[in-house]
Amino acid sequence: MDPNDLRDLLISLPASTEEQPFGPEVIVYKVAGKMYALSRYESPLEVNLKCEPSRAIELRTKYEAVKPGYHMNKKHWNTITLDGSLSLEMVKELIQHS
Repeated sequence: MDPNDLRDLLISLPASTEEQPFGPEVIVYKVAGKMYALSRYESPLEVNLKCEPSRAIELRTKYEAVKPGYHMNKKHWNTITLDGSLSLEMVKELIQHS
């Protein structure tokens, strides 16, 4: 997955907006004014996604590409490394869940 593919997925949610409240290097995605994703679009390509706390822990133990949210509340956020180890369907599902 490349940055354009990730952006297309994130902005495709109904009422999704794209903002830069932390400066030009971090893109924040919101639905109804609530942040659900953010990415720096650097290599390695990563995205922070919100997650229900018990599921967040489960995903971290099951997938190496899922880590506690970088610079986020680790109870509610995961950082997903988009290195191809997670299927596109899984990435889409995690975005929807967020």
